[in-house]
Order: sequence, then structure tokens, then C-alpha cells
Amino acid sequence: MLFQEALAANCYQRSRDYHVASGNAYPRTAIKPSTLFNGKYSTVKPITAAVLVRNLSTADGDKTSLLNTIPEPPAIPQGGPEIADIVAGAEPAFATLGLGGWTPVGIVQNCMEFLHIGLDLPWWGCIAIGTVVVRTLLFPLVIASQRNAAKMNNHMPQLQVLQMKMTEARQAGNAIDSARYGQEMVLFMKEKKLNPLKNMLVPLAQAPIFISFFMGLREMANTPVESMRDGGLFWFTDLTICDQFYALPVITSLTLFLTIELGTDSARMSAANMQTAKYILRALPLFIFPFTINFPGAILCYWACSNFFSLIQVGFLRIPKVRDFFKIDRIVTHRPETLPIKKKGFTEGIKESWTNMKISKELEERARIDEIRFQKAGKGPLVKTYKYDPTAPRTAGTPNAVNAKKR
Repeated sequence: MLFQEALAANCYQRSRDYHVASGNAYPRTAIKPSTLFNGKYSTVKPITAAVLVRNLSTADGDKTSLLNTIPEPPAIPQGGPEIADIVAGAEPAFATLGLGGWTPVGIVQNCMEFLHIGLDLPWWGCIAIGTVVVRTLLFPLVIASQRNAAKMNNHMPQLQVLQMKMTEARQAGNAIDSARYGQEMVLFMKEKKLNPLKNMLVPLAQAPIFISFFMGLREMANTPVESMRDGGLFWFTDLTICDQFYALPVITSLTLFLTIELGTDSARMSAANMQTAKYILRALPLFIFPFTINFPGAILCYWACSNFFSLIQVGFLRIPKVRDFFKIDRIVTHRPETLPIKKKGFTEGIKESWTNMKISKELEERARIDEIRFQKAGKGPLVKTYKYDPTAPRTAGTPNAVNAKKR
């Protein structure tokens, strides 16, 4: 208790003089607190007193008027450099350009931005790496599709026999035999672990990815992303415009044609029942060429990279040791004369498909008419199909009775 009282007395008796510093380090003038707000410092506000004491010199005269005059803020310099000019290589974020997001298209754009900004890659490199990564992730589906396609090809003779019998029964209007052969085909495919839908795994998986890349790169080129104007390679340096030399559209069409001829990612289209589809796909590169000449270079760069990857993948999976490693059956080559369904040309195949379609439509129409007649017969009155009513009572003198006795 005595210690606290002594400490309080010392605090109250301590000198509270303020030292006003001059321009030199020494000497310093002491000012009493009682005279701080009197005389020439009377106009000083208490809040700014400490500022005055620490910054005004006693040897420079009265400077209290400086406290009453607030200088104007400095003018903002006009024509100053932009932030993008100050920071070398700075680019606006995709979010400020209305790109990106959490949609499939936005995710593709975000990945492209990460590869370009994070890894400092040119745009053509970003597109190529993105294509390779996505196609590599789909490789397990390609393996599953190749296994199923090899089994379908090796069991093609048995499948064609059942298919031919089912078609003949359908054309003859025998729905029972057609259903029976169809059931036999289903059981055979189940026994051999065959599934035609597995051949569509790769196209069904690639379709949404291709559409997302297509729309995402098109938006980036149309915005445009300024760095894509010189983000190309060789002759297509500007990825926001179409190729003026038409080289990229030609390369895209040729690589697509080679992919179809050598074999698609899902299966080789050499079987007799797939010739029609192969003919249609052969015409696809010619059909899309007039449209691709107007596509931006970014889209064609992605498409060409995807086609080149498909060619490398098809060639890789045709190596026997690779097929054995992934447990893909060796493809058995069937001679056309040994197959139940003979190989037909393009015109004959189209005619046969059209005939089968017409027959199927006629059979469906007959079945529909028979069902309508059956319903009407069950709901309406009996239809008279005889000249005389055999259930009506007859007398012995009727002509019919006499004729019956004579016979």
C-alpha cells in the first residue's frame, strides 16, 4: 500500500514540460503546460498541440497560420500508364471478360486459362495439351470398346445366321419365328458377353467433350482474348480468325478420313454389316469441309490435334503385343464367301435397307389394322358373314329343308 502511494505521488510530481525541437538537433526549448495554450500558441487546438510542438521551431516566428490553411490535394496526372503496361505480360482475367464459370464450357475455358497463365504456355500448346489429357482420360473406354468390337467380329458368322433368319421371318410376316430368332440372338450375345452398345461408348463420351471444347474456344476467339491473336504456330499465328491459306481445314478433313479408313477409336469398320455406316462416314470429311473453312484457328487446332491423337491411338492398338497386354482378342479375318450375308455394294446396300424398312412398315401397319378390327368386333354388333342365318328356326316346308332331304 505504501508503495502504491509513493508511485502515485511521483507521477503527479513529474515534470510535464514539452520540448520544442528547432531545426538543429540542439538546443531544445521547454514549454510549460500552463503556458502551452497562451500567447502565440493560443490558437492551437488541443488535438494539434502535440503536432505543433513537435514540428514548429521557436526560432522561425509565428507559423500558426499554417494550421488554418489546408493545401489543395495534388492533381491526378493525366495520360498515366495502364496497369497492363506497367506489369509486363499482364492479361485480364477470364472472369472480367465474361468467360469461365462452372458449366462444361466454362470449365474448359478455366483449364485453358490455367495452362496459359499458370504454366506460361502459348495458346496452341494449351489446346494441344488439353486435347491429349482429355483423350488419355478416355483411353479405358477405348480399351473396353476395342475388346467388344473384336469379339463381335470373331462371332460374326453365327450372328449373321440368326440375323438372316430373323429378317426372313419378318419379311414373311411370321412374327412368332421372328421373335424366336430374336430371342436366340439375345441369348447368344449374352453367352458370349457381346454388347453392341459398348461400341458406342467412345462416341457418346467424346460428343459432350467435343461440343464443350468447340463452344469454349469459339467464345474465346469471338470475345476476343487478345493474347490469342499471336498465340498460334507456323502460318496460323492468329487463332481468333480463320486460316487464310485453308491449310488447317484440309488437314482436319484428311486426318478424319484416315481415321475412318484405318479404324475408329471404337472399332474397325470392316465387317459386312458396317459397310453402310463406313460409306456414310467417308462422305463426312467432304461434307464438313465447307463449314470448317470459316472456323477460327483455335477450333481447327483442337480438331486437328484430336484427329492426330486418334491416328496414333489406332496404330498403337494394332500392335499384337499391345493387344495381348490389354486382353484384346486377335481379329479373325473372315472371307466374304464364307459369310451367310454376302458383301454388297453401296447402292445394293441402300436398296436392301430401303426394302427392309418398307416391309417392316407394312407389317406394323397390318398389325395395327388387325388390332383395330379386333377391338371393333369385341365392342360392336356381330358382323354378318353368311347368306342365311343357321341359328334361325326352320319349318319342314321350307325350300331349304326340301332340298336338304333330296340331297
